[in-house]
Amino acid sequence: MPKNRNENPFKTAIEETHEVTNCYQSGLQALGKYSQKIVVVDTSKCEGSIDIDACTTAIYPNANRWDYALAYDSKVYFVEVHSAETSEVSVVLRKLQWLKDWLNEKAPKVRELKAEQPYYWIQSGKFSILKNSPQAKTIAQSGLRPIPKLILPIK
Repeated sequence: MPKNRNENPFKTAIEETHEVTNCYQSGLQALGKYSQKIVVVDTSKCEGSIDIDACTTAIYPNANRWDYALAYDSKVYFVEVHSAETSEVSVVLRKLQWLKDWLNEKAPKVRELKAEQPYYWIQSGKFSILKNSPQAKTIAQSGLRPIPKLILPIK
């Protein structure tokens, strides 16, 4: 059955998530200056975005909060724009754990829409993680690795 043109499951899920109910933005607007780090092949399939970090700062002021979520082609992707340095690996992994906990406890409707590979660390600058460091092994095991840009759809 075709989707109603006005139906946007991502927007609905955000509006039904108490902590971020008013945070939905169309397109990639929530990413602000970082929107150039996302390449969408078909802009008509971009269904909105949210700045999770900005929307939850008051609720979790001391937490390592994840940055963004965006919907493309009925799937949600979670993006952290962060420096890709050896010293920052543990910070990004704490942010990832915070996101997973938040999705499970506070945003289950958003979690239900996540893509098969939903989590992406987009490097804010150059890649500077020492190749044979324990941190490099840790991120390899986590399945999260820094990339310069996210291109949707994922091929």
